[in-house]
Amino acid sequence: MASPQQLLVAGGGIGGLAAALACARQGWQVRVFERAAAFSEVGAGVQLGPNVVRLLQAWDLGPALQAVAAFPERLRVRDAASGQLLATLDLAAMRARYGAPYATIHRADLLALLHQAVAPLADVALTLNRRVLGYEDDGRRVLLRTGGKAVEGDALLGADGLWSGVRAQLLGDGAPRLTGHLAYRALLPQAALPAALRSTEVTAWLGPRLHLVSYPVRAGEALNVVAFVHGLPPGGRQGATPDALADWDHATNAADLQAAMAGCAAPLQALVQAVPAWRLWVLADRPPLRAATEQARGRVALLGDAAHPMRPYLAQGAGMAIEDAEALGRALRQAETAGIEVPLLLARYALERWQRNARVQARALRNGRIFHATGLVRWGRNLSLRLLGERLLDMPWLYGLNSEKT
Repeated sequence: MASPQQLLVAGGGIGGLAAALACARQGWQVRVFERAAAFSEVGAGVQLGPNVVRLLQAWDLGPALQAVAAFPERLRVRDAASGQLLATLDLAAMRARYGAPYATIHRADLLALLHQAVAPLADVALTLNRRVLGYEDDGRRVLLRTGGKAVEGDALLGADGLWSGVRAQLLGDGAPRLTGHLAYRALLPQAALPAALRSTEVTAWLGPRLHLVSYPVRAGEALNVVAFVHGLPPGGRQGATPDALADWDHATNAADLQAAMAGCAAPLQALVQAVPAWRLWVLADRPPLRAATEQARGRVALLGDAAHPMRPYLAQGAGMAIEDAEALGRALRQAETAGIEVPLLLARYALERWQRNARVQARALRNGRIFHATGLVRWGRNLSLRLLGERLLDMPWLYGLNSEKT
C-alpha cells in the first residue's frame, strides 16, 4: 500500500489544529509547526454559530464543547446612548432551526478542546518552538524550511494567522491594513460582578463610532466584554506601520475608553467601569478575497486569518477557519479515493471556500459601518431594527444546514 500523504501545517492556533484534525480524519499524515513554546491563545471570547457547532459535533467534539462553552438563549441589541432595546434574536431556537445551538466560548478553551482531540492521534505530529522560515514548491512536493532541518511534504497549509509568512511568500501582497479601530477586551468572573451586570445572554450596544459586546463563556462562569472604538494606534502614532503592530497585545488603562463612552447609557458605563483591567488590540484586516488563487496555488494553501482576515463584526473569524478546515479535509480525501493530484485538490478547496469567505469579510465590513453609524444613518438603523428585528439579525445564508458548502 502507498504511504499516506503528508500535510505540513504552519501554525498551531485554532485553524491549524482544526485542519490537522479534519485532514487526519481523512487519512492524511499531518505535521504541525508552531513557533510559540505552547499551544495557547490570547484574547477572550469567541462566538460560534450553528454552522460551526455542527462541524465540531461531526468531529465528535460535541460533549467536550458542552462542558466548557455557554449557550446563550438570546441576543439583545441596544442603543448605546439611550439604552433602548432595539431588537432581540432567539438564539435558543437555532438548535431546531439549524441543527445545532449557538455557543460562546473562551478562545483558550476552544484551542484546548481541539488540542485534546488532535494530540493522541498517531497520524498527527505537533512541534513547538519551530518557526517556519519559508518553503519551496517544485510541483512534486513541498520542502518546508524551519528553525530546524527542512521537512518534506505533499502539501503545505499556511494557518499562521494575520501576519502569515506563508502568505507573504505565496502572494507577496504586503502587510495587512490598519482599520482605524481599536478593541478593548476583558474577561470578568460573573460571581465578582453586581447582580445587575451578570448575564447569560449576548448583548450588543451600538453607538456612534463605537460598539460593545458582552456574553458568557467558561460554561457561564465568566463574562467576556469587548469594546470597539475608532482611534489611532497606541500613543497616537498615526504613522505607525502595520508590521510594528503585529504582536500588539498590551495592558491598558481605561481612560481613553471611558472618554469614548462618556455619552453612553448608565448601565453600559457601569459595565465598563466594573472592568479592573483591559487589554488593547489594534485591529487590522485585508480586503475581501477576489479569487480562488488568493487561497491556494500549487501545493500551498491558506486557511483562516492567513487567507481572509476579517473585522470581528460578524463573529465568524474562528468559524470560517473551522469551515476551511472541514472543506480542506474533504478535498484532500480524494487524493486516495479518486487518485487526483494534490494541486488540483487544493484548487478545488479554494474554489469551494473563497466566495463564502469573501462574503463574510464584506458583511463584517458592512456591519462595522452600521454598528458605528452616526446621524441619519444611525436613526435609520435603529428604526429598521425596531421594525424588522429578528429578520435582520438572523442569517440563514450563514447558519443554514448547507451554508458551509456555498
